[in-house]
Amino acid sequence: MKWIKKFFIVVWRIWFYILVITPLILLLPFLLITTSKEKWYPGTFFLGKIWANIVLYGMGFFPKVTYNTKLDRRKSYMLTANHSSMIDIMMMIYVSKTPFVFIGKRELTKLPVFGLIYRRSCILVDRGNARSRKDAFLEAQRRLKNGVSICIFPEGGVPNDIHKKLDTFKDGAFRLSIEHQIPIVPISFPDSKKRFRYGFDSGSPGVLRAIVHPLIHTEGMELNLPNRKLLKQQTAEAIASELYW
Repeated sequence: MKWIKKFFIVVWRIWFYILVITPLILLLPFLLITTSKEKWYPGTFFLGKIWANIVLYGMGFFPKVTYNTKLDRRKSYMLTANHSSMIDIMMMIYVSKTPFVFIGKRELTKLPVFGLIYRRSCILVDRGNARSRKDAFLEAQRRLKNGVSICIFPEGGVPNDIHKKLDTFKDGAFRLSIEHQIPIVPISFPDSKKRFRYGFDSGSPGVLRAIVHPLIHTEGMELNLPNRKLLKQQTAEAIASELYW
């Protein structure tokens, strides 16, 4: 009986990749247009919303978002969340009411179709390369000056220990937030690891919750180590408060 369950999980996981790629192929002509000019990025984000909904609902997931703060579409934010699943990308797009740009791993550009759009719409970083990290930081600064929000998973990757709530946060999101005096939006994804963690041997359809916590403001903060540590601690505590593994 157990092998039958695992067989269906594997088929379901393969279906995920079909759902990721197929809508992108159908939307590709429009995405190539909207990603050709930076001022058309809101169009890319709108198409991303369609894609995220198709993947989430097509997998049998039912997003449930609790907003404990009101996000103004006219303002820029630093969106942060725990990262334990590929589905976190779709959930972040689903949750946000304002266009944002991901800062993400350069390795994902190798994926077929998805990698092409990812490369044209995201800020790419090779976390093992100091020059790449600096270039990504500078590009994020430029996009923020143009009024676009930024999304960073501050753990910098998925924790190797599946029982660990959060890995150590990197500095980037908090440096940018202070430099540009923009609020941090902590978001908890408490179900992603249970529903769709990395690997082919687990997971199930069901509710995917997202809890958007109150804003953490940075107005008047100076860019120094104590302030960065404080922001990291406040953000980690907010996100961890809704994680139960």
